[in-house]
Amino acid sequence: MNRVRFAPSPTGHLHIGGARTALFNYLFAKKYGGTFILRIEDTDELRSTGESVKSIFESMKWLGLNWDEGAMPDGSEKGPFGPYVQSAREAAGVYKKYSEELLKSGKAYECYCTPAELDEMRKKAQLEKRPPKYEGLCRNLTAARKKEFEAQGRKPVIRFRMPDDGVTAWNDLIHKDVKFENKLLYDFIMIKASGYPTYNFACVIDDHLMEITHVIRGDDHISNTPLQINLYTALGWKIPELAHLSMILGPDGTRLSKRHGATSVGEYRNQGYLPQTMRNYLALLGWSTVDSQQIFKEGELEEKFDLKGCQKSPAIFDPVKLNWMNGEYIRGYSKEALLELALPYIKEAGLPVEKGRAPLADIVALEQEKYKLLSEIPGLIKFFFTEVEYDPKAVEKTLKTPDAGKILEGVKGAYASLNVFKEAEIEAATRAFAKAGGFKAGAVFHPVRVAVSGRTEGPTLFRMIEYLGREESLKRLAHAATLI
Repeated sequence: MNRVRFAPSPTGHLHIGGARTALFNYLFAKKYGGTFILRIEDTDELRSTGESVKSIFESMKWLGLNWDEGAMPDGSEKGPFGPYVQSAREAAGVYKKYSEELLKSGKAYECYCTPAELDEMRKKAQLEKRPPKYEGLCRNLTAARKKEFEAQGRKPVIRFRMPDDGVTAWNDLIHKDVKFENKLLYDFIMIKASGYPTYNFACVIDDHLMEITHVIRGDDHISNTPLQINLYTALGWKIPELAHLSMILGPDGTRLSKRHGATSVGEYRNQGYLPQTMRNYLALLGWSTVDSQQIFKEGELEEKFDLKGCQKSPAIFDPVKLNWMNGEYIRGYSKEALLELALPYIKEAGLPVEKGRAPLADIVALEQEKYKLLSEIPGLIKFFFTEVEYDPKAVEKTLKTPDAGKILEGVKGAYASLNVFKEAEIEAATRAFAKAGGFKAGAVFHPVRVAVSGRTEGPTLFRMIEYLGREESLKRLAHAATLI
């Protein structure tokens, strides 16, 4: 059975690239009846935080990427291969066992070089215009030399002994044949002086012990892969299938970053994007179906996902397309379901919705066809519950006209005399007034809209007036007339 994992480093919020990686692993597991594992790689002692772990859990849950095994939000773990948090695995001696095995076999060695010495090596490589790499100064230290270093108070790291010649190659499920000359690789650090494992060491140990069959990750890890393959070989372990997902670029063709807008899943959630929108859109970043399907119904991604549909060329993150897609999903909700989604944003905006004269679900649904973000909704329905805020340009364009005063006064009278204050009757009365006064319908509708809402654009005019109620509508028509 296929076993895949998402293994974030909790040094910040879950960003778009990480969420895309998590999604593709999740979809791969679901497509083939496999197991999706969440492992927390917190071996960066200085930058890993509990707050970041919590944020990752929340974002994964919001996206609907429920994992079958791994660390859980309540501190527990699910699955037979724990611990699923690397710091807990380090404390249990998981990594020490294998580092000692490699030391004993001569496939790893202790390195006592100081940060200053390593910095000097880097500077020398730059001056000689060659890639900076560890020069192997501690590869063949004598016992006497080690004692001398230890007497100086130096604490060693443990480095992997990379083969000096030959080629490391693999058949990537996305990039196909990839190879690196071993002479260009370096003796990477397996265990830091603090005793903590590095990423390249720990992920190999964990992937093997957790029986991971496929490693699906971003192509920024391609340069790490030959190091890890050599470690697998040194330990005599089977190498999992490898797939490296394309890079995600901003609309300007540069690597996606904060200058392009929000980068974390939490930010998109706060802005009013739906989880199904984010899943759908992220799936299309570097993957497509044969027929280039754009919108997927519930369960379709799990059914149709295939690594063969992944492209190796960079994916472009397009905010315009994301907004369009979110609007498509918003339009698919019933008015009651839309209200539930909008309520947190309405409450945060502090709108006094209890003052509404019509059901809140009906008011929210008025402009459902136009919404792109849930966070837009409070601003667009605000005028139903608060004093009208008139757009100065709208006032200038539609109220400061020769006939505006006469129109508002006439419409006010027509509305006051209505027996039934409903959309159809309001529209009929407005049109009758326009016809009787010799006005074009638009010449009446526009100032009435601005008078009651403060805006030149908005929901269906006569339904909006019905929801405002007769008393409030008359009050606003009268007030607008004073602005002329």
